[in-house]
Amino acid sequence: MLRRTLPGGPMSLDALAASVRRQLALLDYPAHDWVPAAPAGVLDVAIIGGGQTGLATAFALQRQKVGNIAVFDRAAPGGAGVWTTFARMRTLRTPKHVTGPDLGIPALTPRAFFEARDGEAAWQALRKIGREDWQHYLDWYARVLDLPVRHEHALEAIEPDGALLRLRFGTPRGTVELRARRLVLATGMDGSGAWVTPRPFDRLPPDRVLHTAQEIDFAGLAGKRLLVIGAGASAFDNLATALEAGADHARMLVRRPRMPRINPFRWMEQAGFLGQQHALPDLLKWRFTRHIFELNQPPPQESWDRVAGDPRFAITMGAPVLDARMADGAVVLDTPQGAFRADAVILGTGSTVDLGLRPELAPFAHQIRLWRDAFTPPAGEDSALCAASPYLSDDFSFQEKQPGAAPFLSRIHCVTYAATLSMGLSGASISGMKYGVPRLADGICRALWREDAEHHLAALQAFDLQELTSLIPEELVEEAAR
Repeated sequence: MLRRTLPGGPMSLDALAASVRRQLALLDYPAHDWVPAAPAGVLDVAIIGGGQTGLATAFALQRQKVGNIAVFDRAAPGGAGVWTTFARMRTLRTPKHVTGPDLGIPALTPRAFFEARDGEAAWQALRKIGREDWQHYLDWYARVLDLPVRHEHALEAIEPDGALLRLRFGTPRGTVELRARRLVLATGMDGSGAWVTPRPFDRLPPDRVLHTAQEIDFAGLAGKRLLVIGAGASAFDNLATALEAGADHARMLVRRPRMPRINPFRWMEQAGFLGQQHALPDLLKWRFTRHIFELNQPPPQESWDRVAGDPRFAITMGAPVLDARMADGAVVLDTPQGAFRADAVILGTGSTVDLGLRPELAPFAHQIRLWRDAFTPPAGEDSALCAASPYLSDDFSFQEKQPGAAPFLSRIHCVTYAATLSMGLSGASISGMKYGVPRLADGICRALWREDAEHHLAALQAFDLQELTSLIPEELVEEAAR
């Protein structure tokens, strides 16, 4: 990771910030606002989630002159983001040259930031961006753009309120309510469900079962025997972190007979897929996404190398967990490859898509149209994960399961991992932000324009600003006519 500040670092970041402002000024057309002023306490757009997707969405809307917006994040100011909490890899998994949050502004690109902070030579020597460095980039991004982030706001409820949405937040100062015309859910991997603790692990004492997405006291695992479930990047990174903290032994149990080696994301990182996947007919969307979900991602080579040479590491393939129990104070997991004992289990089992598991969506989750409501796959091409995904409109908004029963759903835009089937690898991943976030912002602007069309028509009809202000005297006009 890059943490050094080479000569000129801080001053270079100041100069880069000035360059950002200059480039934005050069592109500032049209320059005037167009959305009608809202009543007090009403936002045009509320964005839930202050991570990379929420911040980029706010920037995209501001560039479209939708300025009555706010980003709500549950973390405290300066608090740790995902990249410095349960993300335990050393580097990002995406290539270092990825762009996205910058939305085409050169001085806002990750490369511009890192070269200004650490120097061009350091950038050239870098293989992948460190996860903590990525958080530093996002923090700088939010400051330079002066994005309207409201910290320590946890969304608790969404209610329809006429043509608006009423939002209730929990804060350290008590409950806060406000209204918004549009709501963006930029709530990440588990934003349309929850992290999975599958059976039979729910039979074990809770203090013996840890999840890669939770806060883990790795120092407390020193000297312990661990079983890690799953073979994805998070499973490997948590296993590595535990060994580095002094765990006595860590065995990975993998249900697949062979370790996946092909990463479909490397294929997906092309303008065709990222820019146009959302426009395919449903059958092709289903087939692309089903294959991607089933293929899964291997761990990055860096994650494998982090543990492969450690004699305390072991891996057993073809070992789905059939049963879990306690025996003589130890966790015992039964698999087709035998029984394995440990002091604790770390689950790298990912997240599930189930809108009813989100407290803010649960009251009306049954009214949201899912893919299983809209599409029947050919025989043999079923996918429970695809079927549970929300069936989104082209602006990322929810649809009603029963037309007319819940029209407010069209005001809620879902940019979580569950949007993948409908919208492609779009806004919830770094790789897809370059294409997905502008589409989202454009869709929101389109909806706002349509809703206010009569207002804008009246403004056009009343428009009386004279552009031609100097005419020749009328008598000369008459003389010329004779």
